[in-house]
Amino acid sequence: MQLKPAYVIGIGSVVLVGVLVLVAVALIPPQTNPAFDVAAKFANAAGQGDDAVAMPLLTADLQQAVAERCAGGVPSGCVQSYPPPEWGKLINAIFRRSTPDGAAWDIEVISTYEQGTGGSGVCSYFHVLQDADGEWRIDRWAGFIWCGDAASRGMATNPDTPNRMP
Repeated sequence: MQLKPAYVIGIGSVVLVGVLVLVAVALIPPQTNPAFDVAAKFANAAGQGDDAVAMPLLTADLQQAVAERCAGGVPSGCVQSYPPPEWGKLINAIFRRSTPDGAAWDIEVISTYEQGTGGSGVCSYFHVLQDADGEWRIDRWAGFIWCGDAASRGMATNPDTPNRMP
């Protein structure tokens, strides 16, 4: 049986689109999404005490909550108080995974600290949304706990996840 040219073109087009999608997924890392970048950038800045970088990444409401509830009224005043001192200083925080929440994102970041806490790292959660100016901002966070802790599961909705802000 001979295939008609239209079938060959159709099948070829589907295969080509599939290959292009696979190439894009392989070559474009998820942290290039601006919302994901904001979460990792905030975790690094606040974890390393760079409040000049961290504060503008928050919504106005979260900035107000930080001013009222964090030591010194700055993000690092909260974020640096979460991990126990025996972990040492933050080395790096990177994007781990995300879930869409309407037009916003529930984003998890995984971090490593000087002394380590096991192979799975330290997990943090950020809810990131786009403001009227098109900028991505964090409006809440939680976690900053060992990823092996049961409280790190489903941090967006898990009432047992500590360090919720606001």
